Amino acid sequence: MNGRHPFTRPHAAIAIGALLLPLAGLALLLAAPELDVRWEHHPSHFWLVLAAGTINAALAYATGSAARRHGDARVFLVSLGFLAAAGFLGLHALATPGVLLEESNTGFVIATPIGLAVAAVLTAASSLDLGVATATRLMSHARLAQNGLIGLMVVWAAASLAGAPPLDDPSAPERASGALLVPTVAAVGLYAFAVARYLGIYRRNPSGMLLWMAAAFALLAEAMIAVALGRNWHATWWEWHLLMLLAFSLVAWSAHRQWHEERFSGLYLSETASGRREITVLFADLEGFTSFAERNDPDEVSAMLNEFFEVAIPPVVEQHGGEIDRIVGDALMVTFNTRGDQADHAVRAARAGLAIQAAAAEIAVRRPDWPRFRVGINSGEVVLSVLGTKGGRTRTVVGDAVNTAARIEANAPVGGVAVGADTVARLGAARVESLGAVAVKGKAEPVEIYRLIAV
Repeated sequence: MNGRHPFTRPHAAIAIGALLLPLAGLALLLAAPELDVRWEHHPSHFWLVLAAGTINAALAYATGSAARRHGDARVFLVSLGFLAAAGFLGLHALATPGVLLEESNTGFVIATPIGLAVAAVLTAASSLDLGVATATRLMSHARLAQNGLIGLMVVWAAASLAGAPPLDDPSAPERASGALLVPTVAAVGLYAFAVARYLGIYRRNPSGMLLWMAAAFALLAEAMIAVALGRNWHATWWEWHLLMLLAFSLVAWSAHRQWHEERFSGLYLSETASGRREITVLFADLEGFTSFAERNDPDEVSAMLNEFFEVAIPPVVEQHGGEIDRIVGDALMVTFNTRGDQADHAVRAARAGLAIQAAAAEIAVRRPDWPRFRVGINSGEVVLSVLGTKGGRTRTVVGDAVNTAARIEANAPVGGVAVGADTVARLGAARVESLGAVAVKGKAEPVEIYRLIAV
């Protein structure tokens, strides 16, 4: 599924009606208190909250991974929102009498509205049209922001257990009042703002994920209202637990339906989904792979590829910060600076290319009959784009710089690294030797390429 589908007015009417049902139910229970039955069952409460928290934590991890992989600030803020809700909801689960403590703990009891309020701020921020500079700055401090949020939850838990004021009141509030009304009202407003903004984004870029996110935020706003008005262990109190579980389940279900590699692509900022970048592209290919595959058993061919990639990929990704765009058979495509945070992308790619060949040379000493890598590198402007449709989607780079990098690799010496003139211009004092101008398929003029010796 590609995540796109039409949303007509009848669909909108049905969706709005479905989303308003919980509020109608809450209003009925408040108007007729005799219907707001009491059911105090501690195990059910613990497992219900644990289920919601687990789903939410999984969403936080999945969105956080996607955000860091592509440097997308919107998805990162969404992941922080899920993390805040999951963490504080986990503290609320521990408030169940008999789980961690024998008696109710005020800090743990009110952790849910606090978590929802923090998540509302992050959710509203995620709906904004962040500029490239702002998004890049945010992602450069992503780890600090994530650790800060986790630290906040740890401090809240410690203060709750220590009974620090104002969390030392032994009687947990049944309904939001006093100071708790401020975050409650603010959170409902922020969730409403996020819903409106996400629906506006959907109109510009229809995506199922955007709709389900908007629906989830609406349910979380309703949960916040139920938190404020519900009575402990009554139906109104159980309602907000179920609303949170439903909100997180909707997003998880929508993510499950998407193509796994880019299941959150509908949320990407425009610069992530289709933006321009100055990047460096590295291609590596095993010379003689076809004939080697013809002569050997498939299991041996597979073992050979795995050994090469086990030594070639870590230097590229872990040491020099490259991003694996794709692996096709014996060919490897790596990009640098697709997130816009590597001003030295050409140097990184050059060093990664030399590291690949150094690692492959060590294998060649033991297995001289195995193929050897050719590596080609080129720099230039490309367009980042999410490509594909039903059944498969991927985010990749498109442009002449990519095509030229592939052609340079085809003309690289076996065991060596060839670079284009645009890359050489970015390498400063690197040692190179000219390989001359080569005719490149699809280019009107020959392309000057160089053998990279050291950088």
